[in-house]
Amino acid sequence: MTSAGLKKKAVLFCLLIGSASLFSQIHSGKVIYERKTNLYKKFKGDDVKEWLKEEDKNKVDVFELYFNDSLSLFQPQESDLKEKMSWATDKNTVYQNLLTGTRLSIKDLWGEKFYVEDSLWKRQWKLTDSHRKIAGYNCRKAVWQANDSTRIYAWYADELMPSVGPESFYGLPGVILGLATEDGGVIYFAKTVEVAVQPVEKLKPVKGKNKIYKTAEIKAKLEKDFGKNPWGKEMIRNMFGLW
Repeated sequence: MTSAGLKKKAVLFCLLIGSASLFSQIHSGKVIYERKTNLYKKFKGDDVKEWLKEEDKNKVDVFELYFNDSLSLFQPQESDLKEKMSWATDKNTVYQNLLTGTRLSIKDLWGEKFYVEDSLWKRQWKLTDSHRKIAGYNCRKAVWQANDSTRIYAWYADELMPSVGPESFYGLPGVILGLATEDGGVIYFAKTVEVAVQPVEKLKPVKGKNKIYKTAEIKAKLEKDFGKNPWGKEMIRNMFGLW
């Protein structure tokens, strides 16, 4: 075979490999997450063990993430089961729009829903060489230094192309399938990943006639109403903390 023929075969081979890689990447789907919250670490204090039994310290909540190339919807999974200690953890609904750089969070406070709209939260991620399997996908670990004392670990799958994840997290080269605070107080792990085309309308928030707050605006309101009490400060910190 001539050198020209060999070059043509090499180019064709590269194109085929590139096409296979492109088609193997997933751009739309649904992820089911299990979130485990250590309530001993959340409700810090010497008296927490007086009202919370050891066997009840880990609370599990289930969430769904629907996504396509530009939009995502993260929400609690509906259940008919009666939930034990439902008040102990927050269950946010978060819409993110990667094209406009905006997000809408729906936060539930004692049965009242607050709609909070703001820009996407920019985080400086550091990629590592550590890998692990989550829900059947090979994931790479990344680290975000949230503040002087808090790190967040994330594991993302680059086979799942969109830069989305649980809560308000995004910004990595793939869907985040695992997320954890350094102390293990809060851990999200994907249980299943379903590849499916998600209708755009499903991923767009319906605001209705609800008042839309900015983050600074709703924080100021809650601090004015509840910020003088220790429990109020803790509630506000949990609502507008890392997530």
